[in-house]
Amino acid sequence: MYERIRNLREDKDLTQKQLGEILNMSQTGYNQYETGKNDIPTKILIKLAEFYNTSIDYLLGITDEKAPYKRTKK
Repeated sequence: MYERIRNLREDKDLTQKQLGEILNMSQTGYNQYETGKNDIPTKILIKLAEFYNTSIDYLLGITDEKAPYKRTKK
């Protein structure tokens, strides 16, 4: 899982600091997610999935399909 979020960030040529700013957190806090020192909270997983236009299942390594699921309207 942690490698996936790092690879997605690097594919967009973003630093940890830049992504931390996008997520309204510090670079150090974001680094803890990429290195696996801290679990990623659900609200951050949602933000990452939306930012990268992918599914949370992909971020978690449950599927290798990058495309997000079709979203239903509430």
